[in-house]
Amino acid sequence: MDTLVKRIIQNVKKGDQQAFAELVELYKDKVYQISYRMVGNVHEAQDIAQEAFLRAYMNIETYDTNRKFSTWLFRIVTNLSIDRLRKKKPDFYLDQEISGTEGLTLASQIAAADELPEDLVITHELQDWIQGEILKLPTKYRSAIILKYIEDLSLKEISEILDLPIATVKTRIHRGREALRKRLSNV
Repeated sequence: MDTLVKRIIQNVKKGDQQAFAELVELYKDKVYQISYRMVGNVHEAQDIAQEAFLRAYMNIETYDTNRKFSTWLFRIVTNLSIDRLRKKKPDFYLDQEISGTEGLTLASQIAAADELPEDLVITHELQDWIQGEILKLPTKYRSAIILKYIEDLSLKEISEILDLPIATVKTRIHRGREALRKRLSNV
């Protein structure tokens, strides 16, 4: 995989846009998953994923081919997600539930001849609940927990993505896990 990715990146650096489309195809799901798990909103996650690929394309010349491309790309999406959370302003989305109702969304109030397509959502209630609790963690713990347990990255990769020493990553994972354990056991 690494040799394939390096070959694709060489082609991208030569100006081959189709080669970059191959990179997007390889990583689009992971990039979206990281951003969704960080911000907890389908629309924002899609925006962040798109911006991450745009930034990767615009800055491909700065990518060090001696390192893993996925680590570089995941660092971009993680940083964009953290930036979005810092600048978070209340937004309204069509799939947002109307307060005081049970399951009624703004989208359900729009008259349409055809049924509206459903967004990709986590189907199991337990996953929704855990995801909601992860979203309540402080950002520094949230990013470490997501990268370790959901994206299954090594401590070294997380260290590179977050630009932190491995000892700090371990501490954040431990503290995030403890905070999550407390949140989950208080229900």
